Amino acid sequence: MYRIHPQLVNDGIWVGDFSLSTLLLINDAQYPWFVLVPRREDVSEVFQLDEDDRQQLLNESCWLAEALKDAFSAHKINIAALGNMVPQLHVHHIVRYRDDPAWPAPVWGKLPAVPYTEDELKDCIKRLQQVLTANLVYAERFR
Repeated sequence: MYRIHPQLVNDGIWVGDFSLSTLLLINDAQYPWFVLVPRREDVSEVFQLDEDDRQQLLNESCWLAEALKDAFSAHKINIAALGNMVPQLHVHHIVRYRDDPAWPAPVWGKLPAVPYTEDELKDCIKRLQQVLTANLVYAERFR
């Protein structure tokens, strides 16, 4: 049975679902930081997905990255599937700015997370909803 790794559940806020992946928002208001988690059991690497799922993950990643660039006027979108701490396949999509608190270094471990306030969370998701209008079914709380 497919389940999202407890660390991702702890760190993330469920935003919605693409046809393959669940979309989470990492609860750190310092960066718009989203994670795609393919709903497949026992997969830790992209190459373990079948060919159709690999293509779908790439499509979802591109849809998300383009939406984030537009919604947040990003200078750069960092996309990574590290899995060093969480073995379940998941792909980070992090909006970066030249003046963000970690620039130009990676965001991991740079600063303690700053949780979203309810207003910040609503604003973040609203910005995404304005540009990501197809392919993602938003969680009930964001409809």
